[in-house]
Amino acid sequence: MLDAFRKTHDYLVEHVRVPARRVLQDEINWNDRLIAIKGGRGVGKTDFLLNYAKEQRLLAPEESKHTLYVNFNDFYFTEHSLVEFAGQFVAAGGRTLVIDQAFKYPNWSKELSQCFYRYPSLRIIFTASSVMRLIEDNKDIGTIVHSYNLRGFSFREYLNVTLGLKLPVFSLEDILKRHVEIAQQICQRIKPLQYFNDYLHHGYYPLFLEPHDFSESLLKMMNMILEVDVLLIKQIEVSSLPKLRKLLYLMLQETPCSLNVSNLAQAIDCSRSTTMNYIKYLKDARLLNMLYPEDKQFPLKPTKVYMQNTNLCYATSTRNIDRQTIAETFFYNALHGNHKINATDRSAMFIIDGQYYMDALATTPSKTGIRYCAIADLEQGSQKNIPLWLFGFLY
Repeated sequence: MLDAFRKTHDYLVEHVRVPARRVLQDEINWNDRLIAIKGGRGVGKTDFLLNYAKEQRLLAPEESKHTLYVNFNDFYFTEHSLVEFAGQFVAAGGRTLVIDQAFKYPNWSKELSQCFYRYPSLRIIFTASSVMRLIEDNKDIGTIVHSYNLRGFSFREYLNVTLGLKLPVFSLEDILKRHVEIAQQICQRIKPLQYFNDYLHHGYYPLFLEPHDFSESLLKMMNMILEVDVLLIKQIEVSSLPKLRKLLYLMLQETPCSLNVSNLAQAIDCSRSTTMNYIKYLKDARLLNMLYPEDKQFPLKPTKVYMQNTNLCYATSTRNIDRQTIAETFFYNALHGNHKINATDRSAMFIIDGQYYMDALATTPSKTGIRYCAIADLEQGSQKNIPLWLFGFLY
């Protein structure tokens, strides 16, 4: 039995789709015994696990022999328990079990906890959907799991994958203070604006590396998010799916926007509270972002709603996307993972970490005042005018 899984493991590691090292790999404490990799569908969680296994094979070949990747979509686990499988793996000398699609397995969190305490020499790394409230809703593992969030490709990662480069990460403080110097260094190697529009259109998801039509793959993925990640994990009636799909379509047409919850509720024939819950589910599924003032949060109405990333803005062909929409959406997505981003009533779109007033603009403004401006049509900036693409180097 283990031999069959080992053959699958070896093949997948050898043929991993995205041979790219993600920054998250350096942020994880790999000595922890129960590690969760959370992320939205399509951002590359499976490839992340396989790349980890491949790196282990290169750096520690003897140790890698004791690592095994398994996907819980395998029908084997309809009749055999995780605890039983882990016991056989440990008895055969196994040390690291890498589990994909763990939530497909009944009582998965309870059995992960049992494995943690029963097999002290075993380390388990598993993927989890962004829709899941991993710690809050799974008390069995709440105190023992270490959770990390995997995002889609940054512009920097996209360039590294497509051009075979090793461009470094820069902190927000470095970009604000040294953007002229940093942009000059990067522009000596490449012309970022030659690649930026392609990234905005299709570079966030690793889907672009597949030999399929990107738009079709994106639509298929978005429907899977609604049908599996939202309906199954949130245990919503299947009859609600058409309402969720219509709500997402309306958001695709309108974002970025200030929500009119009453109009949306009427359009999908739901109550206001149900509509707000659906919007929250779409946010948890990494389809939307919600912008709030510093002292406000859900369930209050947000100041503005954005698509989660710019690729999603192009998911429907019935709308002309303006450059300002793309600039704001990219900026929010680039910063919100590691920084606090809020709406402000000052003369700026955003306040970052409670101290930096910033705008995201399609074109250079006539004057900036106290705020920084992230500008889409700049390749290199000056003073407080910063190229928008440079914020794609934050991770």
